[in-house]
Amino acid sequence: MQSSFSDAEYASKKKLTRRDRFLAEIEAATPWPALVAAILPYYPKGDGRGRPPIGLERMLRIYIAQQCFGLSDEGVEDAIYDSQAIRGFVGIDLTHESAPDATTLLKFRRLLEKNNLTQRIFNEINGHLASKGLTMREGTIVDATLIAAPPSTKNHDGERDPEMHQSKKGNDWHFGMKAHVGVDMASGLVHSVVGTAGNVADVTQAHALLHGGEVIAMGDASYQGVAKRPENAG
Repeated sequence: MQSSFSDAEYASKKKLTRRDRFLAEIEAATPWPALVAAILPYYPKGDGRGRPPIGLERMLRIYIAQQCFGLSDEGVEDAIYDSQAIRGFVGIDLTHESAPDATTLLKFRRLLEKNNLTQRIFNEINGHLASKGLTMREGTIVDATLIAAPPSTKNHDGERDPEMHQSKKGNDWHFGMKAHVGVDMASGLVHSVVGTAGNVADVTQAHALLHGGEVIAMGDASYQGVAKRPENAG
């Protein structure tokens, strides 16, 4: 495989960026064969005359990179072109191939969600971490991040994604979904993720982000009143 001059220059650089280090940690912590095996029964086989599907592990790598950096489908497509670190993690060489487009990424994400595979992916990664002795501690930090979706209706269906909603953050409105995340306070490892529409309040998902062994849980002002929520009663 012939590398471009920019790839060769990138490979020879002496300083590792934070993104380089982070993706290297994700690479080492992810049980790729187990995840591919879990998704494979649901993934299109590419029978018939149509264009064969993109390799499953590549799509999985793009999805995980998308979740790690909180990117929309268009955003992760652009990131593959903009970032050599992400291209290396995903395994795309722009000298002879293109990045999957946003529609392809959306279809893969919906396939995972429809078959309840997003939680399975997360559980597999956590199980792998546990097998390496990386266990959760006694504190959890909860937070939420908005993930943008295309607001345009100029598509095949002529409508917005019905699972996405508008939400306001500060003075700005956003259309898309929200990822609610629980992070181990000591190690920084993510142990819980819940996906909702963008208009779901952070405080309503706090109970789902705790592993149950915490002595302390921390969150920002959007979690005020969490102890009075009905799901936390008793």
